Amino acid sequence: MVQHVEQNLQLMTKRAVKAENNVVKLKQENALLQVQMKNYKTENEVLKTGQSASLSVVKQNAAVALQNLLSVITNSRSSIKQLVSGAESLQVVAELLKSIDRISEISDDGS
Repeated sequence: MVQHVEQNLQLMTKRAVKAENNVVKLKQENALLQVQMKNYKTENEVLKTGQSASLSVVKQNAAVALQNLLSVITNSRSSIKQLVSGAESLQVVAELLKSIDRISEISDDGS
C-alpha cells in the first residue's frame, strides 16, 4: 500500500514537473508574442505615418499643379486676346488695302 502511494506520488510529481515546464514554456512563448505584437504595432504606426506623409506630399503636389494650371490659363487668355486683337488689326489693314485698290481703280478710270 505504501509502495502504491509512493508510485502515485512520483507520478504526480512527474506530472507537476511536466506541467511547470509547460507553464514556463508557455510564459516564454507569451512573452515572445507580446514583443512581436509590440513590434507589429510600432511598424503599423510607422506605416500609417508614412501614408499620411505620402498623402501630404500628394496634396502639396496637387496644389502646385493647380497653381501652374491657373497660371497657364491666365497666360492663355492673354495670348488669345492678343491674337484676336492682332486679327482685328489685320482685318483693318485688309480693308484699307481693298479701299486703296478701289481708289486706284477709280483714279485709273477717271483719268
